[in-house]
Amino acid sequence: MLTGCGNDETQTEEKKTAWDEIQEQGTLTVATSGTLLATSFHDAETDELTGFEVEVVRELGERLDLDIEFTEIGFDEMLTSVNTGQIDIAANDIEITEDRAEEFIFSTPIKHSYGTAVVRKDDLSGIASLEDLPGKKAAGASTSIYMEIAREYGAEEVTYDNATNEVYLRDVSIGRTDVILNDYYLSTFGVAAFPDLNITIHPDIKYAPSEVGLVMNKDNTELADNVNKALEEMLADGTITEISAEFFGGADVSVKPDIEEN
Repeated sequence: MLTGCGNDETQTEEKKTAWDEIQEQGTLTVATSGTLLATSFHDAETDELTGFEVEVVRELGERLDLDIEFTEIGFDEMLTSVNTGQIDIAANDIEITEDRAEEFIFSTPIKHSYGTAVVRKDDLSGIASLEDLPGKKAAGASTSIYMEIAREYGAEEVTYDNATNEVYLRDVSIGRTDVILNDYYLSTFGVAAFPDLNITIHPDIKYAPSEVGLVMNKDNTELADNVNKALEEMLADGTITEISAEFFGGADVSVKPDIEEN
């Protein structure tokens, strides 16, 4: 009889889901870079971690009655950490793609945007369109969608280990690299933050409309259901629009942009 009771307790424990454990602990662990201006960065005056997705996640925690524990790691490590269960959620402007959606659960999209190019202000880095990328040095994270596009167009890849935006942007300015392919809103924020650098948003390059969501382990369906319910409430009541306006110069990234790709 004692053995039988023990087995019943073990079976009960085994039925606990990842969502059950998160609720018991009262904490969501969230991976973010802390180096990506506008979405995840440290305030220059307070050094507090903030940004669009950081604040969306904090509000998400409030609505789920959970504390948020941020872990700052490089982009290339985030998806691995989610996949191995070390982290519950990755939040770092991660685009929803078919390949990624096969391996992970993405939340309801919280940001819509498109790709642009940061180039030198004085000569646009000699780039008129994406077709001019062969022979140019493109900076970025190795596994990002934008670096994949740079490689497809023949650019030479230059990667960094969770470097700050200033490092990326300054290297373009001084000619160590030629271009950064990235999200329009993040790029605009980054360029505006360093007005003394010889950089600008390319006026003619727009491509790859994108959707961004929070990333979760494929098996954590209960977590995803609860996250999506809260996010959909935040979209409906205007909370995400308000957070977007704070970090993207009044723009509402929860709305799909109307662009013509070129």
